[in-house]
Amino acid sequence: MAAAPRLRFAPSPTGYLHVGGARTVLFNWLEAQRSGGEMVLRIEDTDAERNRPELTDDILEQIQWLGLPWDGEPTHQSGRLHLYAKAADELLATGRAYWCDCTAEQVQHRAKDRGGPPGYDGHCRDRGIERGPATALRFRVPDDGATAFDDLVRGTVTFDNAKLEDFVLLRSSGIPTFLLANVIDDADMGITHVVRGEEHVNGTPKYLLIGQALGLDHHPVFAHLPVLVNEQRKKLSKRRDSVSVAEFREAGYLPEAMVNYLALLGWGPKDGVEIRPLAEIVELFRLEDVTPSPAFFDVKKLQHFNAEYIRALDPDEFLQRARPFFVHGDDTAAVLRPLAELVRDRVRLLTEVEPMVDFLRVDEVAVDDASWQKHVAKHGDRAAVMLDAALTALDGCEWQPAGIEAALLEAATAAGFVNAEGRPQMSKAQGPVRVATTGRGVGPPLYESLAVLGRERTLQRLRAARAAL
Repeated sequence: MAAAPRLRFAPSPTGYLHVGGARTVLFNWLEAQRSGGEMVLRIEDTDAERNRPELTDDILEQIQWLGLPWDGEPTHQSGRLHLYAKAADELLATGRAYWCDCTAEQVQHRAKDRGGPPGYDGHCRDRGIERGPATALRFRVPDDGATAFDDLVRGTVTFDNAKLEDFVLLRSSGIPTFLLANVIDDADMGITHVVRGEEHVNGTPKYLLIGQALGLDHHPVFAHLPVLVNEQRKKLSKRRDSVSVAEFREAGYLPEAMVNYLALLGWGPKDGVEIRPLAEIVELFRLEDVTPSPAFFDVKKLQHFNAEYIRALDPDEFLQRARPFFVHGDDTAAVLRPLAELVRDRVRLLTEVEPMVDFLRVDEVAVDDASWQKHVAKHGDRAAVMLDAALTALDGCEWQPAGIEAALLEAATAAGFVNAEGRPQMSKAQGPVRVATTGRGVGPPLYESLAVLGRERTLQRLRAARAAL
């Protein structure tokens, strides 16, 4: 019986978890769950000068927030340096590696002079250089032949060895490159599937050449995931695009919505149903079905997914999920509860919840100027008449949503907010009343909102708005 699949995600603690990395974690996790295998974490922290332990903690926290638990304790490459040094010594002893003292400037200068492709030209291959404070260990790539591998996403990929430069195994500091470290670790840890971004395709023949030179009996399955692009079809950039998982979390996205959407970046269920439980995604997911074409990371579509997941929450859970985003804590929770379902069905992000009900928490509402101009000032005298009519109608109506609705229908007719048939145009007539009482042009249903706000505060705010006109 074949061993259970073992996959790995290997973040570097020199940056944060971005959506591309999160998609890679997810696809590893999905394949492990579907196949009855496991996913392990390996921290690429060999570069002591650039590593920041707090970033490791943050990356692990974001993976946990997404609900993608790994198996066992994370492995730190910084604790395995002796293994990489041993492998480097073996490659040097067998003639498959050599010391090089070329600087980056010298390599670039020679490439410019020869007019050929950029990159290292094998200058130190046969110079017999001894190890020194400024030497790096390079792998001696075969002069002829080809290195090929089968990729579940891209099919058979072949590289001519003559076009591969002699790449670095150990930097002058003695720190191994991720290529050497990953080959040793994957073989040692029994990794059966290497699932990662397409930016690592060009490194895969080097990975295989190292393993062959070391005589490692290790033959993982490769799957290189498609690049993520923005709406201009440019590769997502940390400098240009919103890509941090932590930022999406802080913006009020639900982890289950984020995971569902990330699963569709390069893969999709054959039945075309996009929003579905994670258990179903696990059952349907196949690495073989991942497309090599670039995947568009559409923030608007992600917001749509998030809104759908928010609407699926029951009122109590919605309140609990929204609570961490309340600046005013229990005050906001108290005023939200009567309108929880109505607010839930109108927000896309949990950060939108408190602003939508803040008018219930304060004595004097702050009126948004843009909303005032659009819904009140724009209508001039008719807005004034509407506010007067609303004051009269609401002063004596039954104070519940149906009674408030009837009163405002009456006021709209009196203010001339009617169509050609004489029917009230409530979409326009409500504007002055909504802005006067809530401070904004959008929000939960007006009649229910006023019922919670109360008659006294409603009339007080209508009078203040009328006076402002």
